[in-house]
Amino acid sequence: MATGRLSRRGFVKGVGGLAAASALGVRIAARARAQDRGRPGGVRFGVQPRPEHTTYREMLAVWQECDDLGFDSAFTFDHFMPIDGKPGPCFEGWTLLSALAARTSRLRVGVLVTGNTYRAPALVAKMAATVDHVSDGRLILGMGAGWFEAEHTAYGIPFYTAGRRARRLVEAVEAVKALFTQDATTFGGKYYQLKDAPFDPKTVQRPHPPILIGGMGPKVIQPLAARHADIWNFHVPDADPTQASKLCTDFDGLCRKVGRDPAAVEKSINLSPGQIAGRPASDVRKRLAALVAVGVRHFVVSLPAPYDRGLLRTFAKEVVPALRTG
Repeated sequence: MATGRLSRRGFVKGVGGLAAASALGVRIAARARAQDRGRPGGVRFGVQPRPEHTTYREMLAVWQECDDLGFDSAFTFDHFMPIDGKPGPCFEGWTLLSALAARTSRLRVGVLVTGNTYRAPALVAKMAATVDHVSDGRLILGMGAGWFEAEHTAYGIPFYTAGRRARRLVEAVEAVKALFTQDATTFGGKYYQLKDAPFDPKTVQRPHPPILIGGMGPKVIQPLAARHADIWNFHVPDADPTQASKLCTDFDGLCRKVGRDPAAVEKSINLSPGQIAGRPASDVRKRLAALVAVGVRHFVVSLPAPYDRGLLRTFAKEVVPALRTG
C-alpha cells in the first residue's frame, strides 16, 4: 500500500523534471512569439544603432532598452571601418550580433545587411545558424551585394562591378538556402561551389530564418528579392510615400511574375533621426501611416552614436502603438 511519502531522490527527480518542462515551455513560447513577429502582415518597428564611434557597453545598453520598450527588431551593420568617413572605432557586425543576441530576449536580431563580398556563403550560413541558436530562433538573415569600395580597398577585399556583385549575391542566396534545407549540399555556380557540404546543426527556425535582402537594383537585386526574400529592405528618399508607392507597386509586379504572393514579402525601410526628431508625434504618425498604406510594413530607425535614447523612448510610446497592427 502506498504511504504517500516521497524519497529525497524522487523529490529531486520530480522537481528537476518540472523545471525542465517549465524551461522548455518558456523557450517554446518565446520561439513562437519570435516567429509570429517575423510573419508579414502586421506593422513592425526596429532599430539600428550603428556600431561605429561607440563602445560595446553603450551598444548593449541601447539594445536592452529597445528590448524592454517593445521594439520588434534590432540590427547591427556589416562594416569594418566607419561609413561616415571619420576615423574611429567600428565593431564587426556578426560577432557583435551574437553577443547582443545573448543579452536580449524578445527582439528579432540581424545584420542590416551582410555584405556578400566579405565572406563565402557557407561561412555566412554557419554564422547564421549559430546566431539563430544563440538567440533561440530570433535571427533575421540580412544579405546584400556590398557597396563600400573604400573598405574593400583598405582591407584588400576584391571589389567587383555592380553587376558582378549582384550576380554573386544571387548565387550566395541560393547556396545558403540549399545549406539550410539539405543534409548535404552540392552547388555548382559560376562564383561559388559546394561539394557534399554537411550542415549541422540546422537553424532553430524552419526551414530557415527569415531572409532579408537589401538593395534597389531593378535588373538583378529586386528580382532576387521577389523570388527569395521574406523581407525586402529598400531606400525611400525622405520617406516619401509617393516614391514608396511606385517602388512597392513595381516590386509587387516582380513577385507575381515569379509566382509569389506579394504579401509574402515584407517591405522594410530605414528612418533617419531627422525624419523623427523635433517633429510632432502626430506628424510622424501621419507620414508613417501613409507609408503603411502603400505597403511598407517594417520601419527601422537608424541611429548614429551617441545614441538619442530619448528619441527612441518617445517614438516607442507616442508613435508605435498607433501604427502597430500585428
